[in-house]
Amino acid sequence: MAIDRIWSYAPGSAHTEGQDLTGFSVAATDGTIGHVDREDAPHGMRHLVVDTGVWVFGRSVLVPAGVVTGVDTEARKITLACSRADAKAAPRFETDSETRDPRYLTAVGDYYHRLPPRETTSV
Repeated sequence: MAIDRIWSYAPGSAHTEGQDLTGFSVAATDGTIGHVDREDAPHGMRHLVVDTGVWVFGRSVLVPAGVVTGVDTEARKITLACSRADAKAAPRFETDSETRDPRYLTAVGDYYHRLPPRETTSV
């Protein structure tokens, strides 16, 4: 995955422009990680903020749009091209202001870009 593509939904993901993903469940390659709290695209860096609930001690994780491999609107489910451990190990998301900080977003994009390709399951 090219670094510039990390912030855009992949053509085969079934994401449609203007689609509201809030509340969709989010599954990594090895299980569910939470649900979409919100979507944002400051500085052209489109991403999801995923509420992990109790799985990661109630914290949220930020996932670039390019990590999304599938969007199933009927099941309200999103699949990712990373494992649960990958999402948990991503740069820590502390405050809402970070979702607009280009330095933080760049660090998150670099992290996901360097992950090895994962076998994805269907949505």
